[in-house]
Amino acid sequence: MKSGKQSSQPEKGTSRILSLTVLFIAFCGFSFYLGGIFCSERDKIEAKDVTRTTTKAVASPKEPTVTPIQIKSVSFPECGSEFQDYTPCTDPKRWKKYGVHRLSFLERHCPPVYEKNECLIPPPDGYKPPIRWPKSREQCWYRNVPYDWINKQKSNQHWLQKEGDKFHFPGGGTMFPRGVSHYVDLMQDLIPEMKDGTVRTAIDTGCGVASWGGDLLDRGILSLSLAPRDNHEAQVQFALERGIPAILGIISTQRLPFPSNAFDMAHCSRCLIPWTEFGGIYLLEIHRIVRPGGFWVLSGPPVNYNRRWRGWNTTMEDQKSDYNKLQSLLTSMCFKKYAQKDDIAVWQKLSDKSCYDKIEKKMEAYPPKCDDSIEPDSAWYTPLRPCVVALTPKVKKSSLGSIPKWPERLNVAPERIGDVHGGSASGLKHDDGKWKNRVKHYKKVLPALGTDKIRNVMDMNTVYGGFAASLIADPIWVMNVVSSYSANSLPVVFDRGLIGTYHDWCEAFSTYPRTYDLLHLDSLFTLESHRCEMKYVLLEMDRILRPSGYVIIRESSYFMDAITTLAKGMRWSCRREETEYAVKSEKILVCQKKLWFSSNQTS
Repeated sequence: MKSGKQSSQPEKGTSRILSLTVLFIAFCGFSFYLGGIFCSERDKIEAKDVTRTTTKAVASPKEPTVTPIQIKSVSFPECGSEFQDYTPCTDPKRWKKYGVHRLSFLERHCPPVYEKNECLIPPPDGYKPPIRWPKSREQCWYRNVPYDWINKQKSNQHWLQKEGDKFHFPGGGTMFPRGVSHYVDLMQDLIPEMKDGTVRTAIDTGCGVASWGGDLLDRGILSLSLAPRDNHEAQVQFALERGIPAILGIISTQRLPFPSNAFDMAHCSRCLIPWTEFGGIYLLEIHRIVRPGGFWVLSGPPVNYNRRWRGWNTTMEDQKSDYNKLQSLLTSMCFKKYAQKDDIAVWQKLSDKSCYDKIEKKMEAYPPKCDDSIEPDSAWYTPLRPCVVALTPKVKKSSLGSIPKWPERLNVAPERIGDVHGGSASGLKHDDGKWKNRVKHYKKVLPALGTDKIRNVMDMNTVYGGFAASLIADPIWVMNVVSSYSANSLPVVFDRGLIGTYHDWCEAFSTYPRTYDLLHLDSLFTLESHRCEMKYVLLEMDRILRPSGYVIIRESSYFMDAITTLAKGMRWSCRREETEYAVKSEKILVCQKKLWFSSNQTS
């Protein structure tokens, strides 16, 4: 360049670039041409397939579009006799793996899939079909719940007494030596709302043998008894054997499996829960699950401490201090003292928004108001929160006194139905009508439904409690289960005056074996089979179903053959029935569990 001669390299470079560009364009055009041929041929093939399928469907309209799932026949072995009271998620053999802080080892700790048992749990030696309601409230067969320890420890307090081959329940308790009926009479004097249908749902924490809940049933109040699994007392098993609603559970580090503002009343009769410890976090959980205007009843320490302290192995000063601390905590949580007489004290959860506004304005208030990030209804493996769940306008309309009294509230669409996706008053009315037709049909295919042969019933995947509402006049009670993975409709169930719980059917339910007379499910496998293996769900159903108990499975025809095969392997006798409208895509399977005994037992 310095010599003044122009270089030929730029011309050569330009020519090379032009040649590559032309080659690239030619290659792309050829590829496009080949792609067009391929795509057009593929479209021709697909069109032929669609035409063939359509022609076939028109020629044979009765042919099912989906082939039912098929599985190989199976026969499940017997579990050992040591499993007769096995509760997988609250198994005492696993307690040592978990901490003792706040008794958290008593909470749910389910085994992993590879540790799940695939066997049938035998009944105790000498098991008999349970005594029918209402006689079962007063007595049960000793062999069905053969616990001698509780008989020896509590017979002097008249919890129960063993006479011959039966346990008898005289209705006594630590705090009601004159009998549970006299105790509830005193409570009703303090809470008149228990007499007129205002109070309908209750929870009894540390329930003993559920005599309090059993007495309330005659007074139109549906109480759910709550107690942890233990090695000796089997409180929940006694309650369910008697035909009284109950579930395994403990207030420890996680929320109870209920929505916020659910129960009209909570009760503790010397339940030994340390209410004033850990910043009152157990009281905060009571505050969460009791609806505004609802009541918390406490009998036992530290109530009436000035008369009772000598029998509590403590000093009057300590009990006075504990009572004052309790009162201070309750006031800070917007509870007010409602009434007290002798050993019974009653507080009422305020429905006045001004109290909660004061908590929010105090920068250093304890407990503080929960912030918006904490969902009050989140209650499946959700840690307890050291904060107060504040009122919202919608919840205030669901307060006691704002909702209709029982039984009117059963058929009135509650305010919180609007929180459910697609929920409405007209939708609830339609759902109730649908379930009335279904239950009428169920009673034709299962005549035992509605008689004293069936007492403890579970609706395994309810929406609004329509199945339970349609059976309200029958001598049964229903545990309404809402999936922890489905729309949150459980508040609606409670607002209607029914009871229930959250649950995930990939895990075992919080109850003992042989505790339900009837299990009902509606499209559970259609909704959950992508998460939960059908085999384990059915084995869990077998665990909690009483011998000679029934199952109503309403399910897609796609699953029916597989369910029938597994049921046969569990020694169930089943028959397939049409639905009330005889639709082809859905069938009903009615099964009965046979009474059998372990080959290692004498019976």
